[in-house]
Amino acid sequence: QVQLVESGGGMVQFGGSLRLSCTASGGISAFKVVAWYRQAPGKERELAASITAGGTTNYADSVQGRFTMSRDIRGNTWYLQMNSLQPEDTAVYYCRAFLGSVGFWGQGTQVTVSS
Repeated sequence: QVQLVESGGGMVQFGGSLRLSCTASGGISAFKVVAWYRQAPGKERELAASITAGGTTNYADSVQGRFTMSRDIRGNTWYLQMNSLQPEDTAVYYCRAFLGSVGFWGQGTQVTVSS
């Protein structure tokens, strides 16, 4: 059974930083891609960043240069380092992991950026 648990969200001022964590259990070695999505109030969920099993990262244009996704050396936690945060980054951030074509979601963590 795959479980994803996000943590690290909170409230931060404009220009601040946060680091989100996604800790996984079950099927970790088989994940092809792990991604961070976010959903702002009244908007659709969107992809923010992703990383493949080989370490290739991809970022949405809106976060490029400010967010960095990584994986710890033990391989069961993925991080999203978020710098220069803006009010537009306010959203619930979700971790998603793929086993082949099957995706799993975490419960989400709230990030609020005040101006």
